[in-house]
Amino acid sequence: MGLGLAACQKGYSVAFTTAAALVHELMEARDERRLRALQKHLSMVKLLIVDELGYVPFTAVGSELLFEVFSQRYERGATLVTSNLPFDEWTSIFGSERLTGALLDRLTHHVHILEMNGESYRLATSKKAQRRLAQGQSQNTKTQNDGDLTTKT
Repeated sequence: MGLGLAACQKGYSVAFTTAAALVHELMEARDERRLRALQKHLSMVKLLIVDELGYVPFTAVGSELLFEVFSQRYERGATLVTSNLPFDEWTSIFGSERLTGALLDRLTHHVHILEMNGESYRLATSKKAQRRLAQGQSQNTKTQNDGDLTTKT
């Protein structure tokens, strides 16, 4: 992520994780009785980037733990969240309208919302790479020239 890299270059502390990985780490930390230390670490980071929110639904406990992280960061640290779902579908991730509403209240206060519609950057990059590969293969095809095999370059 360009914003995360720019923040690092300016000397800010940045943490990047997927939403699923963060919830898994929070649940593991709770089970190992180190949740407070992890929450403290996450609250101290200047920019927390949580990618891919919405790809995997969370358990009630996982939802509450993630809510707690966002709640602790509210008005204290920058939080960047990426999702492929519109806000009105976030209840399907968190399983509770009340919790989702409270979370969105915190996340959407004092924010810049960037809505990206269009082709996926990863998909577009992959298609470009495939086209370049196909062009490279066509340029390197072997042709028969006067009975000799030669390679075009």
